[in-house]
Amino acid sequence: MGIIKRLSEPLANKIAAGEVVERPASIIKELVENALDAKATVIEVEVEEGGLKGIRISDNGHGFAPEDCEIAFERHATSKILHESDLFHIRSLGFRGEALPSIASVSYLDLVTSTGEGPGTHLKLEGGRVVEKNHAQSRKGSIITVTNLFYNTPARLKYLKTIHTELGKITDMMNRLALSYPSTRFTLKHNDKVLFQTNGSGELAQVLAAIYGVQTARKTLSFKGESLDFKIHGLLVKPELTRAGRQYVYIFINGRYIKNFRLFNAITNGYHTLLPIGRNPIAILHITMDPTLIDVNVHPAKLEARISKENELCELIENTVRARFHQENLIPEIQRKERNEKANSEQQFLKFGDVNPNAGHSMETTWRDKETLETEVTESEKNRNDPHLQDPLYSEPLPSEVYEKTLESKQVNESKNDLDVESCWENSGNEPIEPSKKEEISTRIPKLYPIGQMHGTYILAQNEEGLYIIDQHAAQERIKYEFFREKVGQTTKEVQELLVPLTFEFTAAEYATIQEYQHYLEDIGLYFEEFGQHTLIVRSHPGWFPKGKEKETIEDIVHQLIQERHISIKKLRESLAIMMSCKGSIKANRYLRNDEIEALLDQLRQASDPFTCPHGRPVIIKFSTYDMEKMFKRVM
Repeated sequence: MGIIKRLSEPLANKIAAGEVVERPASIIKELVENALDAKATVIEVEVEEGGLKGIRISDNGHGFAPEDCEIAFERHATSKILHESDLFHIRSLGFRGEALPSIASVSYLDLVTSTGEGPGTHLKLEGGRVVEKNHAQSRKGSIITVTNLFYNTPARLKYLKTIHTELGKITDMMNRLALSYPSTRFTLKHNDKVLFQTNGSGELAQVLAAIYGVQTARKTLSFKGESLDFKIHGLLVKPELTRAGRQYVYIFINGRYIKNFRLFNAITNGYHTLLPIGRNPIAILHITMDPTLIDVNVHPAKLEARISKENELCELIENTVRARFHQENLIPEIQRKERNEKANSEQQFLKFGDVNPNAGHSMETTWRDKETLETEVTESEKNRNDPHLQDPLYSEPLPSEVYEKTLESKQVNESKNDLDVESCWENSGNEPIEPSKKEEISTRIPKLYPIGQMHGTYILAQNEEGLYIIDQHAAQERIKYEFFREKVGQTTKEVQELLVPLTFEFTAAEYATIQEYQHYLEDIGLYFEEFGQHTLIVRSHPGWFPKGKEKETIEDIVHQLIQERHISIKKLRESLAIMMSCKGSIKANRYLRNDEIEALLDQLRQASDPFTCPHGRPVIIKFSTYDMEKMFKRVM
């Protein structure tokens, strides 16, 4: 007698529930995605005790026809696909037909639904069995209530976490759903208290403001890009705001949230050296592509996907993000908070109004009243003109012409200035970057006029816009980093011959790897010669290698080759440039002359990304004239 049996339908549904229904957040995800597939524009989620006691989801979608209600709770029943070919053109969020029967099999479920035509349907299920079916109201849409979760699977119930943990999972899930569909109005309530609400206006920045606050939303940059197969758009939060975790980077493909390490890396690579080491950005990326280029059926919760032409997509993302930052002035501006403003700064300035039926149920949103800003500017001007509040010497910021005359009065000797530029680079073993002509200098940071130094570490400078503080070590790190990065990438190699060859000993495995991939080393100007068993020597090296660090530099290059079995020229340029720029830059507690400071600032203005050092630390910060006047009560 055979031992293989066909599982009963209730048991099969419980097993499927183990994949689909892990916790209350999983239920909300599946049901809200069904509502979105039903073209809902208003979705309200209510939970009690972190979803452990009850979950209620209402929407204004298409609703269920009376004849479809019971069939929808049968295993593998779906309206999303009909033929095998449909599996290669998935445009919906849910298509397996497992969510509803799986959820119903481990809970008590109540459904009230209508298509808006004729009477609606009221269905009650317990453990997946229909126990009651009646007519209901005819409001278009559906209301699904789930209670007694995991009542018949106590082993699953005991693994649920605390109410706060489960509520956190639910909130994260709602954040993702709202960011994926900004044109849908979402509301999340916990124990009758509104925790989260969006207005459905379609603006990503407004959704971000509802999640992270208005101050974060104001520091965003929108971006978009396009290739033959992909369209991308989204928001990037400026690198002055970062997070330790990776969960703040949201990636959506055709409206579906996914996790993809390569796409995440493409975004962070776009930030390049703007991110501090160990920190991650806040970013939202929407990708639109042909469904035939993606397989979303590789994960039970559909969180992963296989993407065709992934390399092309990563390149598009990285280049688009990097180009967007190159268009911006990224100097962090320090703003002082007044005591009576501190509480207000934590509040969200989103004002939710009545639903506008002509705008997809969007709600009116006011970030900040323009009249308020105009009033503040007017008051500022009044205070400037008030003789009782003015200081006759410092009432107005000095115009740029005064700064220019001040510089001219210094009459710095040209030859002395050249010597001082080199002194800024002492012990680096490399030539300094020659300052370009003034008209060729980058305008990513404004012209700055030195005031002096603080503690031999920070340079103080000014212009008509305010006060600037520059970290001298970080500034020269950035300058040298770009210098060395360019040198490493040059195809014409300046070779430095050695009087005494450098000797390197390796294990048999390391020696074999170097021999196999030696052409990578030759591409950057390193030529090894055999010198006994497992020993190699170098008689020359590229001329840009830092003096006194030649052997260490070569060891780093060889180590990368051995570890990765190839040398990424791009990665090599990055790592070598960072290493050499850090070791040879001006240290803290080094006092500079005024002309040395001027030379350093001019070189910084030539940098392509003068805002951070190669490790992502800020180079320069700004105190605006308005903020300074406010601190000293010149502006009330």
